[in-house]
Amino acid sequence: MNLRPSQLQRKRRTLLRAELTPMIDVIFLLLIYFFVTTTQTPPESELVPALQAQRVEGGGAADFQPQVIDVVMGGGQPEYRIGGRVAGTRGELDAILRNLPQEGGLFVRGAGDAPTGWAVGAIQSGRDAGFLAVTYVPGDNVGGAR
Repeated sequence: MNLRPSQLQRKRRTLLRAELTPMIDVIFLLLIYFFVTTTQTPPESELVPALQAQRVEGGGAADFQPQVIDVVMGGGQPEYRIGGRVAGTRGELDAILRNLPQEGGLFVRGAGDAPTGWAVGAIQSGRDAGFLAVTYVPGDNVGGAR
């Protein structure tokens, strides 16, 4: 009976032994790297908001309200309504939008029974008229019967 380990068993043991010194060096280098590249940020409660409320006296920019276009079915036909004005075609809508203030943005509300293409046309008309902020708002009973 041979009690001494064979050369093959000795090689296996040496191959499985990992050197700890290089591994510790790598871990310390990673730790230093993360300490150096980490930025310290203040707590969220101390951050200054990007948007700050500005108090504007009467007649200022805070008075602008967004324009609202309702796309509804009126008398069996789709139509655009802006406040008290009614437009039956996109050309009429373009003419109305060119005369409105654009600072407040534009909202397009589409009724559930109105064709989607008309709402898309209203969005495009708003962009063509120069509105930078055009938002679509779906709705079921928009504008109601007038």
